[in-house]
Amino acid sequence: MNIWSNIWVALQSLTTNKLRSALTVLGITIGVLSVILCTAVGNGVRQQILGQVQALGSNSIIVFPGQQKRGGIAIGTKPTLKPKDAAAIRKECPAIVAISATLQRPAQVKFGNKNSTTDIICTEPDYLIIQNFRIESGRFITARDVSSMKKVCVMGRTTATNLFGSAAPLGQMVRIKGVAFKIVGIMALKGSAMFGNPDDQVYIPVTAGMKVVFGVDYVTQLNAQVGEVTKNEQAKQELEKTLRKMHRLKEGAEADFTILSQAELLRSVDTIGTVLTMALAGIASISLIVGGIGIMNIMIVSVTERTREIGIRKAVGARNRDILFQFLVESVTVTLLGGIIGIVAGLGLSSLIASYLGWSSVVSLFWIVASFLSSTVIGVFFGIYPAYQASQLDPIEALRYQ
Repeated sequence: MNIWSNIWVALQSLTTNKLRSALTVLGITIGVLSVILCTAVGNGVRQQILGQVQALGSNSIIVFPGQQKRGGIAIGTKPTLKPKDAAAIRKECPAIVAISATLQRPAQVKFGNKNSTTDIICTEPDYLIIQNFRIESGRFITARDVSSMKKVCVMGRTTATNLFGSAAPLGQMVRIKGVAFKIVGIMALKGSAMFGNPDDQVYIPVTAGMKVVFGVDYVTQLNAQVGEVTKNEQAKQELEKTLRKMHRLKEGAEADFTILSQAELLRSVDTIGTVLTMALAGIASISLIVGGIGIMNIMIVSVTERTREIGIRKAVGARNRDILFQFLVESVTVTLLGGIIGIVAGLGLSSLIASYLGWSSVVSLFWIVASFLSSTVIGVFFGIYPAYQASQLDPIEALRYQ
């Protein structure tokens, strides 16, 4: 009996009990679909974040505060960065062409009887250049606004629409955490991002944000831009030297800040994205194993139901390996059928999800092939025991089976 005959017999066996066969195939389909879908989502998130980091430009650098540790365990971010650090960098780091001290916190913005909870970006004039943002109308924060702690704000287009609808917001007064601010500018549309929506943010002078709105004396990060990409390392060295001097750190003492260039951010994001994809694939693979257990269960039932058939086949000359091969083919046929349906469904669903979220669908050929091969391996692995059990049946006993 050749392989095609075995496949034909396997398909006939599947049609004998359609509901049971469909449920068996469904188990593998869901497993393969889960792997395809989870890896597509993981890759999509990774590409989305990478794209946003790349959009900052290859000459951007971010300085984060260091971590406060107790007993070797990080318990939170220690507020080590101040606006005076940015001022010192502006004077002492020639490789840096733009620097902005930034404090980002969520808060409620209110106009009349309307309110919107959004991110308040307390920052300086260079932030506009570093982030490659544009002004639609009015102006951005100026150095004079920062030095005089002026209560002015610039709104993202979405926030402005939420509060004012089609009315002109320029010149209007809004309240941020109860403090009145005058709107002096509206940002041009930028598009949503993974770490927030730039169109749904409000920008205010860092001094006013720190002292008047949030009552703190630190910032959450320093955003910098290097004049030339080739000077990234020089810029990092200048930044470290200046910040260590400003923070009065002794030679050899651990820095209380972290400097990350765009290239380092890309590497970090890529590593995190890869780990996320692998973790999602691992979790999804559990459903493949569950599907395989279902196949073993159904094949054992099938062997029991077809005991007399096995006895007849052995009586007319079928060898043990012929019986083993037949049941293995049946098991693999079920998993391959489920695998193919799962791949097609996974590709379709991942495209729909990507379209809904506004991402590009990122389905890796590696995971498609891996899922298909996995379904085959599962068919063999979980089908081998029932197939072996069938091949070892005594023909006389099998013929007596009722």
